[in-house]
Amino acid sequence: MPNKAQLQADALKVKADVQQEIVQKQAEIAKIKVELKETIANLPKLELSQDDQQSNKAAIEAIMNERDEKIRFEKDQIRDIKTVNRSKESLVASRKMQMIFQDPISSLNPRMTVKEIIGEGLVILGGYTDDEISERVAHVLELVGLSPDYATRYPHEFSGGQRQRIGIARALIMNPNFIIADEPISALDVSIRAQVINLLTELREELGLTILFIAHDLSVVRFFCDRIAVMYYGKIVELAPSEELFANPMHPYTRSLLSAIPQPDPDYEKGRKRINYDPSQHDYRIEKPSLREVAPGHLVYANDKEFEVIKQDYVKSLAQNKTNVSTKDNVAKQTEV
Repeated sequence: MPNKAQLQADALKVKADVQQEIVQKQAEIAKIKVELKETIANLPKLELSQDDQQSNKAAIEAIMNERDEKIRFEKDQIRDIKTVNRSKESLVASRKMQMIFQDPISSLNPRMTVKEIIGEGLVILGGYTDDEISERVAHVLELVGLSPDYATRYPHEFSGGQRQRIGIARALIMNPNFIIADEPISALDVSIRAQVINLLTELREELGLTILFIAHDLSVVRFFCDRIAVMYYGKIVELAPSEELFANPMHPYTRSLLSAIPQPDPDYEKGRKRINYDPSQHDYRIEKPSLREVAPGHLVYANDKEFEVIKQDYVKSLAQNKTNVSTKDNVAKQTEV
């Protein structure tokens, strides 16, 4: 895995004004780094409202006020101020970082043509003729599998999957290095989701994109992402490479999530046990927790006492995985005979 940091956020804390009362909702990203050309999944707590989920994303985008924290992009500190401005620095950062939104309907202006929607970023940036914008719009439409002839049409003339492809094209028009994909498939039909994920996979490989993929679908993030960050009430409780997280989940909330994934085998599904997560099992009144590395690249949110138990569980998990692999190999050999 590349070790060059594309995006680094240092302990973000976001304040939200809820019903005239200031409530600190902390999206604690303890010096998390998104590596170059990496896809990292952000799994918020399933029961959170949309506002709770958005706080982490908004903090990284640096569009909310009342913050003193720092965000670095490609080693440069791009936001250490408390107000959003339209400075040259902000525009340069915007070119390199783009968004793919969750709802392909509401995220597209119904009164604008596809060309106007996709090319708006170039218009704001300035320095492009209409012919140049048309040429670039046609190019990104082809990249996302749509005909350049669609440039003169309006959003209502397209299906949900086609609209999301338009949203992806809008993000690509600025030739970004880093994309935040906010649940880009959750509003689509199941039959269309695989197509969009395959498209993003192809674009990631072809263009060398770094992606922060916010989602709830565990099977999708396992297939699509290099690393997974599991969040519970605004805090990252576990961060690990995708296969490592599924093979050796260490935080009880992560184990609870994985135990809820449906399995195709009805007999196995009927007999397996669900793990219910009880947050009251943690006692952080005296000893505060933090993200600690139980294995290279595998971090778990725990205090000293919990971490000692986690390290022991991790060794047991590795041993059990080796036993399972050995058993499967023996069964396969017997079947061949």
